[in-house]
Amino acid sequence: MPLWNDDDELFDLARRELFTAVVGDVMDHLNLRHQFLPPHIRPLHPEMIVIGRAMPVLSGDLAEDTKNERPFGLMLEALDDLRRNEVYITTGASPRMALWGELMSTRASKLGATGAVLDGYSRDTRAILAMRFPVFSWGSYAQDISPRGQVVDFRVPLKIDGIAIGPGDILFGDIDGVLCVPQEATDDVFAGALEKARGEKKVRAALLEGSTVVDAFAKYGIM
Repeated sequence: MPLWNDDDELFDLARRELFTAVVGDVMDHLNLRHQFLPPHIRPLHPEMIVIGRAMPVLSGDLAEDTKNERPFGLMLEALDDLRRNEVYITTGASPRMALWGELMSTRASKLGATGAVLDGYSRDTRAILAMRFPVFSWGSYAQDISPRGQVVDFRVPLKIDGIAIGPGDILFGDIDGVLCVPQEATDDVFAGALEKARGEKKVRAALLEGSTVVDAFAKYGIM
């Protein structure tokens, strides 16, 4: 039986007890060995944690001098479609524009979304930091998306660096990176991660008491 009843309880447990390294270790043992997004996708602040169900958004470039009859494409519709405990995640556009900003963060927060993960840049960094809304991106770059790119579709499967991300998969990110937990593996991954994280506390206590790492590993099987 899972140690949680719903997403609220699971995400609260993850924020309090877990970190991406331990979740990644468990996925390795489950043969899910390519689940971390590229390492240049970083939190805007080291204390930011993102966890939630993926709402994948496909972005794309506009050709130079294209007159965009529909500014932003489907970006506004995608943003308004965000639901509680979801994470806006987007890829597909070239790194010549910001894919997220202050007003998007404001709307997403109002809808109960838990963060944004961008395979590209974000902007309005000071305002987002003041809001404490979790945003993970390549960094800060203010150039606007409006004349350069658009959202093409949303709630569709994506791939980032070969990692498949489907609607409803779980995204979990902290200072060490962002990973994707496939929806069908949720129970096994998070139950295993909680067990390992709690076991690591016992190993840490043993090491602080003077145990050798050989003895600690022999006793707990964790390192």
